[in-house]
Amino acid sequence: MKKVGFLVNPVAGMGGAVGLKGTDGLAEEARARGAVPVAPQRAAAALAGLADLDALFLTAAGEMGEESLRRAGLRSRVVHRPSGPSTAEDTRVACRLFVEEGVDLIVFSGGDGTARDVAGVVGSRVPIIGIPAGVKMHSGVFAVSPRAAGELLRGYLAGVLRTRETEILDVDEEKYRAGTLDTQIYGVASVPYLPVLVQERKQIYSATDEEEIKEEIAAFASEFMRDGSAYILGAGTTTAKIAELLGVEKTLLGVDVVQDGRTICRDASEEDLLRTIEAAGRTKIVVSPIGAQGFVLGRGSQQISSRVLRRVGPENLIIVATPHKLKETPRLLVDTGDPELDAVVSGKRLVICGYRIAQRKEVASASMVGRGGEGEGL
Repeated sequence: MKKVGFLVNPVAGMGGAVGLKGTDGLAEEARARGAVPVAPQRAAAALAGLADLDALFLTAAGEMGEESLRRAGLRSRVVHRPSGPSTAEDTRVACRLFVEEGVDLIVFSGGDGTARDVAGVVGSRVPIIGIPAGVKMHSGVFAVSPRAAGELLRGYLAGVLRTRETEILDVDEEKYRAGTLDTQIYGVASVPYLPVLVQERKQIYSATDEEEIKEEIAAFASEFMRDGSAYILGAGTTTAKIAELLGVEKTLLGVDVVQDGRTICRDASEEDLLRTIEAAGRTKIVVSPIGAQGFVLGRGSQQISSRVLRRVGPENLIIVATPHKLKETPRLLVDTGDPELDAVVSGKRLVICGYRIAQRKEVASASMVGRGGEGEGL
């Protein structure tokens, strides 16, 4: 019988919707702002439909994995019990025990910080799969969706998937909250790999011609944004260039709302956006995909949640990206946590890639990739 190590970081991702850009050291602040747990729900989605697996899951007690496995009907054994609220050290201790027990695979629900903790213990000795549940997921160990993580787990245990090595990336959260993206490589890990099911690590494009094209995109945006609508601007350098041309201050790594040439909500949380939409009336969303990964929604700007998108209307979602980014990004993905809404957003969509220039690009629901969606399943 195969053995799988399984962990949930209960606080991972809680800072996203409330605008904290991370949860490390800020779980209580996130709760005070009304954040709710994300990682257990994402874990449940990954484990759904796996009850028939002939595998034993080793885990940590309570909300660190035991509860998720019990609800999914999977056979499990607790190897570690935290003495209080779970910490990064609990993750590391559990992983050391997984290695000692000779697990074939480790699956965790969290973000880049959790990936660092897991890989810091196991390195490339044991393959790992990340269920995407954090605010930041720049590393290449994450499945494109929770459902894809479950499919990778099944495929690897069945012996039909090989592994590849990938880098573990993370950012300095204090700098990140201050508007500086300082990404570092923290190690290498092994991950079961099927191209459509595993995300690429984030890439940043910075060349002179890229900046010129961003200015062209910004010039076009500054024209259509004069229609009186409120515009929610997602994170990134392309949307920051739009704000710069409009003469308004933009939170580089946050979400802001602009209307009639002025900022009406800066560094917004999900609730801020919902209140602003109610007050402003007609609202549109401008976002740019994450380089190489291709996520339009569901990574980095979780403030633009399914609730926000439903309120604005999927038809008012505007995607902007340079031609080079589109060329280097295999596919565009959405992962709002609402599969029905993701399906509505999916399909051929126009992407503004210059001054009055657009390309049609396929947008796929991450939860459907590999399951009758884009690519082949297992």
